[in-house]
Amino acid sequence: MGRIKNKQFAVIGLGRFGGSICKELHRMGHEVLAVDINEDKVNAHSSFATHSVVANATEENEMNSLGIRNFEYVIVAIGANIQASTLTTLLLKEMDIPNIWVKAQNYYHHKVLEKIGADRIIHPEKDMGIRIAQSLSDENVLDYIDLSEEYSIVELLATKKLHFKSILDLNVRAKYGCTILAIKHNGEINVSPAPEAVIHEQDCLVLMGHKRDIKRFENEGM
Repeated sequence: MGRIKNKQFAVIGLGRFGGSICKELHRMGHEVLAVDINEDKVNAHSSFATHSVVANATEENEMNSLGIRNFEYVIVAIGANIQASTLTTLLLKEMDIPNIWVKAQNYYHHKVLEKIGADRIIHPEKDMGIRIAQSLSDENVLDYIDLSEEYSIVELLATKKLHFKSILDLNVRAKYGCTILAIKHNGEINVSPAPEAVIHEQDCLVLMGHKRDIKRFENEGM
């Protein structure tokens, strides 16, 4: 995927989760505002952000002084303080921030964030737990991303059975209702591969579809 251009990111809360997001966005060359109420955390991330500021994100005056309204993406990664996370999200909604992504602590926090209009709610421990469990339980699964309750994107390791077969040969979409989004071969990625694209054993197939259909392809097609 191409880099998101001309967009500014603000990360509020510089714990392990928020800190890692801040560092990665900065590494990718984006403009990042790092915000935390704790001065030590802000100082620790000063070299991993365009601007790093000590501020209370629940205070409207402090957010206004940071020019937070100008940011297209704001990630609320506040840790255990559910009240602060919720109030910050509410404040950002009132400021008409177009994309507010929030880390949820638990199911009840998630429901509150949903009601007040968070654009995306993240459960990092749960999401990572699901991905690890999928990889542990199925040796063909290299990575796993939930799109919804029913649909997912899975990276599968091509077996010997698929060696030298084309996408046309496999007919995955007609037989299983899944779409091969990409094929990774020897470190090179073929995105939206043509029907004639040939698969080799040990290639990585990036597959999207209903979880039931992906499992059926694994069991029958591989």
